[in-house]
Amino acid sequence: MTHEYWMKEALKLAERAAAVGEIPVGAIVVINNQRVGEGWNQSILNHDPSAHAEMIAIRQAAKRVGNYRLINADLYVTLEPCSMCAGLLVHSRVARIIFGASDYKTGAAGSIMNLVQHPNLNHQAEIVGGILENECANKLSDFFKQRREEKKRLKLAMKEAGDNASWEES
Repeated sequence: MTHEYWMKEALKLAERAAAVGEIPVGAIVVINNQRVGEGWNQSILNHDPSAHAEMIAIRQAAKRVGNYRLINADLYVTLEPCSMCAGLLVHSRVARIIFGASDYKTGAAGSIMNLVQHPNLNHQAEIVGGILENECANKLSDFFKQRREEKKRLKLAMKEAGDNASWEES
């Protein structure tokens, strides 16, 4: 299976996140061309700031494999991992991190820092970025555009309700 195949699968998981109002990020752990873990963002749903797609996928993979070390694993994720997830990936010894869109605000696999290849750490992962980059970036952009439009509509509705309330009182 190709990087594109697995990234398309991760994009399907990102859709699950978007469907419940989460930031649309999906992740898949692959060992020997077999999916051993998957996840999508669930921080809001679970009231858990650590419930990122990568965290959920790594936890599932470690349980399935029966080892907290995922030495021969590849992680496919639609958005470059943040520092929290990058730390997890180093500790779990993931071999390769393959991501779609770069994250120029919190990316820790090369965009604002490169935690997963820091020379002082005891493990460095290979990084492959930009796989289906446009599709991954567009999914995020569309989500945030829709969220901004919803907030704008809500503000307008609240303003109109406020104007109607004051009009009815007079």
